[in-house]
Amino acid sequence: MDQKKSNKANLEKIRGVHIILGLIISISLILISFEWTTLTAVLTDVNAAHEIDYEIEMIQHIRREEPKPKQELPPIEEVIKIVDDDYKLEVDYSFDPEATEGTEYIFKHFPDDGPEIVIDNVDFVIVEEMPTFNGGDPNIEFYRYILRNIRYPEIAAENGVEGKVQIQFVVNSKGFVERAVVTRSADPALDQEALRVIMSSPQWTPGKQRGKTVNVIFSFPIIFVLR
Repeated sequence: MDQKKSNKANLEKIRGVHIILGLIISISLILISFEWTTLTAVLTDVNAAHEIDYEIEMIQHIRREEPKPKQELPPIEEVIKIVDDDYKLEVDYSFDPEATEGTEYIFKHFPDDGPEIVIDNVDFVIVEEMPTFNGGDPNIEFYRYILRNIRYPEIAAENGVEGKVQIQFVVNSKGFVERAVVTRSADPALDQEALRVIMSSPQWTPGKQRGKTVNVIFSFPIIFVLR
């Protein structure tokens, strides 16, 4: 004889209900676990709040200086002194408003600088009329004279000495060469030969400044080269 199950004992009928209840319970547990974790983190941060060290910045109080009251200056009084009509001025000359061609005035207190002093023997670099040599430009004519009259020193030639010697000299107001000096030296023997040929120069035509002959400074380089 077949066994028959009671409808109350048949679980298949409420299987769907059990599944739904299980899902609800699972979802509820998951949500509770999320909420529990977040709350713990928040509480941890709140409990650690008392450990925060706040840096307090001290603000200094600067006392404001009150502006000083402006000092009032006393008013300026204009004093006008009235002079009598018969007041005599002290003058050191007699003045006649009706002057003629023969009228003369003598001024006593003007400074007298004395006679005009003219300074001679002043050395110029550039003048209105520059000196000339042999009637031409010294940069051409005087160089020709140097090349014709220069002699290479034997001791310098034997030792193979070469170089450039710079000579400064003055063409005076009479046209003669004077005060020749070496401003750039190459060798004692070369320096002496350069000075010799410069000082043996013939007379120049002197330079002029305002129509008067004056001293003029020149500077010439002399190059010694062995060939």
